This record gives sequence, structure tokens and C-alpha cells, in this order.
Amino acid sequence: MLPHKHTIGVHRRELLQVGFSALLGASAVSTASAKAKDSLSRGKPKSLLVVFLTGAASHLETFDPKPDAPPEIRGEYKHIQTRTPGLLACEYIPKIASRSDRYSVVRSLAHRENNHLVATHHVLTGQMQPGAFFDKIASRDDYPNYAAGRAYFRGAPEGTPVGVNLPTYLMEGPLLWPGQYAGFLGPKYDPMQITNDPNHPDFKVDNLRPAPGIEVGQMRDRMALLNAVNDQQKWLADAAETKKLTDQQNQAISVLTSGKVAKAFDIDKEPAAVRDKYGRHSFGQSCLLARRLIEAGVPVVQANMGRVQNWDNHGDLFKRMKGDLLPALDSAVSALLDDLTDRGLMDDTLLMVIGEFGREPKINKQGGREHWARCFSALFAGGGVKPGQVIGKSDKTASDPTTTPYSPDDVGATVYSVLGVDPHAEVRDRLNRPVQLNRGQVIRPLFDGTGE
Repeated sequence: MLPHKHTIGVHRRELLQVGFSALLGASAVSTASAKAKDSLSRGKPKSLLVVFLTGAASHLETFDPKPDAPPEIRGEYKHIQTRTPGLLACEYIPKIASRSDRYSVVRSLAHRENNHLVATHHVLTGQMQPGAFFDKIASRDDYPNYAAGRAYFRGAPEGTPVGVNLPTYLMEGPLLWPGQYAGFLGPKYDPMQITNDPNHPDFKVDNLRPAPGIEVGQMRDRMALLNAVNDQQKWLADAAETKKLTDQQNQAISVLTSGKVAKAFDIDKEPAAVRDKYGRHSFGQSCLLARRLIEAGVPVVQANMGRVQNWDNHGDLFKRMKGDLLPALDSAVSALLDDLTDRGLMDDTLLMVIGEFGREPKINKQGGREHWARCFSALFAGGGVKPGQVIGKSDKTASDPTTTPYSPDDVGATVYSVLGVDPHAEVRDRLNRPVQLNRGQVIRPLFDGTGE
């Protein structure tokens, strides 16, 4: 049977493939040949850990509560003070609130896309989706996500993939969420997609280990034999597709033989107390696994909180958030903040907690909030961010920013700068046309401490 092929021209298997199981057919990423351009960052380029609140968390129920607003705006929850002057938080994230001296919050994010797919692409790539329309699915004409954009200029570190996304692949029926992979840069820059639950007792990623009966030395021997055959058939080396496959094979061998990433996935090696602190649920263990991958040298890791509609609460919002979402967020993100600090990773890792937009200030008749891209919040920590700040303000109902609004383009410029990539560098699309990687501006108050 032929593999199912989506209308975007990409095999589903190609998109979901983790990529290290088959030696001669591995779809691991390859090192970019392009040279890095000037970076806007200072000093050593950093890593990126994205906690993505897929489905869009409510800013009013997290970092921008409005206790003085009418009940239909204010909602059911109480607010609590944080350690940061001027920053209130929801009562159900007390651990995160008590650690506000380790992060800063931007409360004036804004854009125009109230559709999940289009907005997700915008937030996770720093660019509007080309030809965007309602529920436009992923395409090889999309912009690259941050892992792919970084890899295009800086390559993959020795023995690691360009990035890892976990624990879910954002797909619902025929809808394939854009912003998860390399877009027009092609499959060799795609991050790994892990779709196993790290909270499961039998969690493992077999694709990162040699097949049973094959030792690492044997794999090196097989690769040497393959290279010898290719040397004898130079006409193969002249074929562009063959060269691409060889690059992917070399990268797969590098990851398999280094063992760094494979060991990072052995989450059961973590002390029980550490695992308990993150929370014994899929999201908590995903955040712990993300930290382990960052520590193993993976430059960009994205941990999705739930499946595609997890935070999309159009009804019964207050019961759902209080019961499931906010406690899990509180335990996992507070543990991440502690762990990154205690293990000396905070300075070299930018932690970003963000969704694709916010929620409508007025509560609907079903007790939920609709999509709201005009104003939302995000948490930033590490990577040079000056902690203990509130960047931006919203109006009395959290409907619109009253200070300088920052777009996902600006988030992208900030991310690329931290990763050691010039946000305004030029890349080439599938038609070999020059395209600017990003058109935003770095959110400077995060780093200079001026606030706004």
C-alpha cells in the first residue's frame, strides 16, 4: 500500500517520523551549509525551551487578572500578589507567582489572527503564514519554526537533532497545525517529533537506539561500507537527492553513536522526588524531559501542554482550568524555573511560556471565553532576560494593550537574537527566492530592564 499523502505534498509518515531507526533510510536532520550571519545577541548564543499552551490560555486567568472589572469580565477566580510590583496572578498558580523574581511577563502581546492554525504558525515562526486563511494547514511553503531557522544558519550541534517537539503532534483530523517544522527549508531541518507520553511507565523512544542485535561499532562499519560503495559510484554523489540522504545518514549516525540524546530520554533515571515536583502527568514529565534534552545539548525544545485544543475553553472554563490545567501548569513551570536555576542552565536557556493568543474578556453564555488575539500575555525567563519585570499593560478589561504592543514577529526577533541568529537574515524559499527570516524587532525591555 502506498503511504498516505496529504494535499500539501508531504507524506504523513515523513512528518511524524522521529527519524533514527533505520540506518539507510533515516530522516534525521542534516547540518546546514549556510553560514551564520551577524546575531543581535551578546555573548554566547543560547538555547530555547518553549512551553506552548496550545489552544490558547486565558490571560485573565493567568498573568493579567482584572479584580476590579465587572463579574462578566473578572470571572470566578481570585487574584494573588507576586514578588514583582504590579504583577498579579491567578490564585491557582501560587508556585509560579512565588517565583516571579525569576521571570518577566509581557502583557501587551497582540496580533490579528483569531484562528488557531494561522496564529500558531505566527507565534512559532515569528512570521505570518504565507497565503493565510481560516484553518490553513501546514505546507512546505510555510516559514520555518525556530529550531529550523536556527539550524539553517548554525547547523545542528554534534550528536543532536536540530530540535525536539513533544509529547504531542498538533494534528486533528485533516487539520495539520503549521509552525511545527521547517516549512520551505525542507525536511532536513525538521525537528524530531516525539508522540509518546513521558509519564507512561514504559516510555521510551526506540528510534534513538540501535535495532536489536546491532552494536554501535557495527553501525559505524556499515556506514563505512556505504561510503566506500558511494565512492566507487561517483555518479550517485552528483545527484542532489542522494547527497541529501547521505547528509541525513551521517547525522543519524552522529546522534546514535554519541548517545547524549538517547540518555536524555531515560527519564526514569531521574530521582522520584524530582519527577514528583514536576507533576506525575504528561505535561509535567514533558517539561522535565525538555530540561534533560536542553542539558544534553539540543538547542531548541518545545513542550506542548496537551493536545491541540487543550486550552480552548469556549465553555465551562473555570471548572476545567481549576481542575486540570492550572495546577499542572503551576507544578511543571515552577519546577522548570527551579531546575534550570539549580543546574546552572538559566543563563544559557531562554524559557518562553506562551499560547497562540488570549481569550475574550467577556464570558460567554456557556461559561467560557472566545478567541482573542488583540491582547495576551507570555512568560519569559533566562537567556539574558532581566527577571522581576512586567512589560506592557492592558486596559481595564484586558481587551487591548495601553502601551506599546508586541507582535509574534517581535517574539520571533527576540528568539532568533537569543539563539545567535540575525532575525533579519536572508533565507531562500522553495523557488530559491530571497526571503527575510523575520521582520520584527527585539523586545528590548526584557533585556535592558527598562520595563514599559
